[in-house]
Amino acid sequence: MGSWPFVFLFLGTMALWAAYNKGGGFDPYPFILLNLFLSMIAGLQGAILLISAKRADSISSEVAVHTLANTALLRDMIEANTVLTKSIAGLSTEIHEHVCAPAPPTG
Repeated sequence: MGSWPFVFLFLGTMALWAAYNKGGGFDPYPFILLNLFLSMIAGLQGAILLISAKRADSISSEVAVHTLANTALLRDMIEANTVLTKSIAGLSTEIHEHVCAPAPPTG
């Protein structure tokens, strides 16, 4: 019901119905049977829209849970990376001090 092919098929069917019955077909003007069918479709559309919205909410909540789990994992990985970066910075400072230390005085 929410696609362009459906819209065009529906409009085409309504035009054919009106054209056929305009000349005295099985449902003469004012198209009582057609109005009954359209009312039934309108009644179903409400239920279908609610079902669709409920399904979309379900999918959105699953995506949110998945995102939350990934966010927690990424936070842990960033914290571990920070610890490693601080450790490397300390080791680099020690190496720099050892390599670039002033030469002992010779005497």
